[in-house]
Amino acid sequence: MISANNVTYRVGKKALFEDVNIKFTEGNCYGLIGANGAGKSTFLKILSGALDTTNGEIAVTPGQRLSVLEQDHFKYDAYPVMDVVIMGNERLYQIMKEKDAIYAKEDFSDEDGIRASELEAEFAEMDGWDAESNAAMLLNGLGIGTEMHYSIMSDLNGNEKVKILLAKALFGNPDILLLDEPTNHLDLDAIAWLEDFLIDFDNTVIVVSHDRYFLNKVCTHIADIDYGKIQLFAGNYDFWYESSQLIIKQRKEANKKKEEQIKELQEFISRFSANASKSKQATSRKRALEKIELDDIKPSSRKYPYIDFRPEREIGNEVLTVDGISKTINGEKVLDNISFIVGHDDKIAFVGGNELAKTTLFKILTGEMEPDTGTYKWGVTTSQAYFPKDNTAEFDNDYTITEWLTGYSAVKDVTYVRGFLGRMLFAGDDGVKKVKVLSGGEKVRCLLSKMMISGANCLIFDEPTNHLDMEAITALNEGMIKFKGVELFSCHDHQVVQTTANRIMEILPDGTMIDKITTYDEYLAADEMARKRTIYTSTATDEEEV
Repeated sequence: MISANNVTYRVGKKALFEDVNIKFTEGNCYGLIGANGAGKSTFLKILSGALDTTNGEIAVTPGQRLSVLEQDHFKYDAYPVMDVVIMGNERLYQIMKEKDAIYAKEDFSDEDGIRASELEAEFAEMDGWDAESNAAMLLNGLGIGTEMHYSIMSDLNGNEKVKILLAKALFGNPDILLLDEPTNHLDLDAIAWLEDFLIDFDNTVIVVSHDRYFLNKVCTHIADIDYGKIQLFAGNYDFWYESSQLIIKQRKEANKKKEEQIKELQEFISRFSANASKSKQATSRKRALEKIELDDIKPSSRKYPYIDFRPEREIGNEVLTVDGISKTINGEKVLDNISFIVGHDDKIAFVGGNELAKTTLFKILTGEMEPDTGTYKWGVTTSQAYFPKDNTAEFDNDYTITEWLTGYSAVKDVTYVRGFLGRMLFAGDDGVKKVKVLSGGEKVRCLLSKMMISGANCLIFDEPTNHLDMEAITALNEGMIKFKGVELFSCHDHQVVQTTANRIMEILPDGTMIDKITTYDEYLAADEMARKRTIYTSTATDEEEV
C-alpha cells in the first residue's frame, strides 16, 4: 500500500495540492486524471519520492518495492537492452553484477567463495535464474524482437527505447507500479498487450493516461485531481464520468430546492415581520433562513476545445486511387506494391506496428515525398488538409499564432481567424505568442485550427492525439466522427479508431497491406480468431505426425 497523508505541495505561493489524503491499496489499478496543469505527473513524482512535499508525508508499506516508468530516453544509452530491463529490480541487478565480478577474479579467495555463496542464495530467492527469460517475455510482448534483446540502447530509435523503459518498470513483479503516460508512442498491438498485463497484475498500479479506452480497460478506481484536491471513485473512466456528472446534477438540484425554500422564507418574513400576530413565526423563519447554506459548486478546471471540421465543397465519387506504390527508405522496403481506391464515405484507419510505413504513405499522398514506383491520383472535387506527426518545420518561424493561422486562411480578417483560435482555447494575449515557443499540445491545437480553417473535404491525420489532454482528445474524436468527408488517419487511441473508422488498412512488416471494410474491434476479433485457427491447425498437424 502507498498513501498520501495531509500532503501539500507548493510552487512559490501557489498550492498545487493542499491537505491531500488518499490510500492506494493492493490489487487495484488507479487512473490518475485531471486537466493539463492539474498536477498529475507532479503527484506521481511526489509518490515516487522524486519530489519532496511541502507538508505531509508519503507512506509505503515496509519492504514493498516501488517501480516507476522513467521518461529519460537517453539515460541508459551505454547499456545493453537486457541489462536495462533487469535494472528494473535494482537489487537483483546488483547481485548479478557482483557475482560476475567475483567469478571473473583470477585470485579467487575463500572470502570470495563465501560471498559468492551468499549471493547465489539471494539470487535464487529472487528468481534470478529466470530473470533473462522473464525480461524477454516483456520485451517480446511489447514488440521488441529477440534480435534486439542484447543490442546497445543507443542503437535503437525513440519508440523502441520507450518500450524498453516500460519493460524495465514492469520487470520483477513490483509491489507498487507508477506509470506516467505508458501508452505514449506505443502501437495499438503493444497497448493491447499492456492492457492484458495490467489486468492480470495483482499488486498496486497508479497510472496517468489520456487514453480513455485504456483507462476503461485496466482501472478499478479513478483518482480525479481538480482544484488541488483528489477525489477517489470506484470504477473505470466511464463510471467516473457518469458519477461526477450525476454528483454535479444532484448538487445543482439540491441548491435549486434550497433557493426555492429561501425565496419562500424571505417572502414570508417580508410580509409578516411587521405583523404582531405573525412576528414569532417571522422570527422563527429568520432563524431557519440563517441555517440554509447553498453548496459551493466550483466549475471544473477542465476545458474542452470545440473542434468542427466543415468541408466547403461536397466530395464527389472519385476521391483517391493508389496504384502499386512502393518505397524503400535506408535499405528497408516500407511500402511494397500498395494499391487501393478510396470511396466518398470512407474513414480509413491505418494500423500496424510499422510507424514509418504509415508516415511515408501519408507523405507520398500529400506530395511531400515521391514513391519509388507506382502512382496516386486525387479526384478533382477533393481538397486535402494534412496533420503531420513531426510538425517541427511548421513552427520554425517568427510568426505570432494569429499571423501564422492567417497565412492559411482564405479570409484575411483577424477577427475571423481569432474565432478559430478561440475554439482551440487560445484567448486574449495568446494570439500574440510566437509559434516557436509553443508547447507540444499548443502546436497540435494550432494545427487542428489550420485544418478547420482550410475547409478541406479530405483530412489526413498522422497521430493527432500525441501531446493532447483527454478533453482535447474527446473533442477531436467528436469532430472526426461528425466530419462529412473522407478521413485517412493513424492513431494510437483505441477509442478514436473504433468510433471513427469504417475501414481498416493494416500495413504489415514486409510493406504489404491488408484492407478490410469493418470496425477496428471487429477487425481485432477476426484477427484473434484467425490466430486461434492457425494454432489449432498447427497443433492438430503435429499430433497427426506423432
